[in-house]
Amino acid sequence: MEKTDGGTDTAAVRLEPWGEDDLWLLRLHNSPAMTAHLGGPESEEKLAERHRRYLELPAGRMYRVVSAGDGRTVGSIGFWERSWRGETVWETGWAISPAFQGRGLAARAASALVAQARAAGTHRRLHAYPSVDHPASNGVCRRAGFTLLGAVEFEYPEGHWITTNDWCLDLTAPAGRPDGPQ
Repeated sequence: MEKTDGGTDTAAVRLEPWGEDDLWLLRLHNSPAMTAHLGGPESEEKLAERHRRYLELPAGRMYRVVSAGDGRTVGSIGFWERSWRGETVWETGWAISPAFQGRGLAARAASALVAQARAAGTHRRLHAYPSVDHPASNGVCRRAGFTLLGAVEFEYPEGHWITTNDWCLDLTAPAGRPDGPQ
């Protein structure tokens, strides 16, 4: 298992493709505090299923977020397909380990992920659905250039309904101008 304690204050992150040995990161993030806005911790079986899904995404990709300064894993982020309001879009989500939160790493990772989703060229829109009660994740969306479309009811995990914000980024807008037509 890779050690993720201590603090790094590097501004840069890199995204490394999710690998066979990355289940440890799902386990690390499976605490009540880290899953409070996601319906709570999952069973070991559910974590193993999620890990397998991450490895076998038919479209999109999951990544480990790595500090470019010291090479430590600080979290995870990814994008995948979702049917949303009559079209297929990319959805994104992330988790930054507690020891690294509050340093802007999630927003940097989200910006790097936008470049990956844009390069995939498959869908026009990238959406994020953080809970309305999760100011940090909503702030990540804002800093990464997403546009707030409003609150929506969202089922996650299956059988658990929450009120989320629907944030959207137009991937066809020129880089550096994420607020293009929605």
